[in-house]
Amino acid sequence: MRGQVLGVDPRTGEGIVAGQDGQRYRFAPEDWAHRGEPAIGIEVDFEAANDRALSVFPMPTAPGPRRAVPPATVAPPTNDRNKYVAAVMAFVIGTLGIHRFYLGRTGSGIIMLVLSITVIGLVISAPWALIDMIRYLMMSDEEFAARYPRKR
Repeated sequence: MRGQVLGVDPRTGEGIVAGQDGQRYRFAPEDWAHRGEPAIGIEVDFEAANDRALSVFPMPTAPGPRRAVPPATVAPPTNDRNKYVAAVMAFVIGTLGIHRFYLGRTGSGIIMLVLSITVIGLVISAPWALIDMIRYLMMSDEEFAARYPRKR
């Protein structure tokens, strides 16, 4: 009869096989007729005697024909914004936060615009814009497109 190993106690080596007939059969280490140890999930062939599985052999698993599986093609995120344009905007007029509006980050763009009204605000928004410029130039195109997705 054929079946599948459902469980094996690693301490004792005893286990349970689910037969094709729907019954469960116990086996002991001496019933395992193969070098190596039984493992959960393997297909086996055995002789059934009452509720015991005797002469338990693992079924040979012949590798089937291998098919060439094409790699999963995932469309890269598309973007209608350019990281170089955003970096130039951040460098030239970055204290006004215009580059933030360009990228769809209107909340932080408004904050930068309001900060640029005062001298203290310019001291804050100028390094912020410089850091933004460097970040845009350091990002890969994929990361930029994922972080700033296409406008709808």
